[in-house]
Amino acid sequence: QVQLVESGGGLVQAGGSLRLSCAASGRTFSGYELGWFRQAPGKEREFVTSITWNGGTTNYAGSVKGRFTISRDNAKNTVYLQMNSLEPEDTAVYYCAARPVTLTKYYYWGQGTQVTVSS
Repeated sequence: QVQLVESGGGLVQAGGSLRLSCAASGRTFSGYELGWFRQAPGKEREFVTSITWNGGTTNYAGSVKGRFTISRDNAKNTVYLQMNSLEPEDTAVYYCAARPVTLTKYYYWGQGTQVTVSS
């Protein structure tokens, strides 16, 4: 069992930056792919970014590419999401998730952290 806890959300003005963290406990997640998703009010949850277990490959949604950066520190069991040049459209609850390499879908989810970008 893996527990994921996000932190770092908050209110920021457009153009500003935030850094989200997601700490895992219960089991080391060095063998897991990690991802960030978000859900805006009235919308479905959407993929934001992911990173492979060794950090060698990252993927980004087109809407955040060039502005957001995912990274991970397996020694600290933590994944980060650096968000720059934030836009009001980035307002959402952000969730981190972990996918064991043996599965095709993300299996563990955090409780989410609110990010609000004011114009």
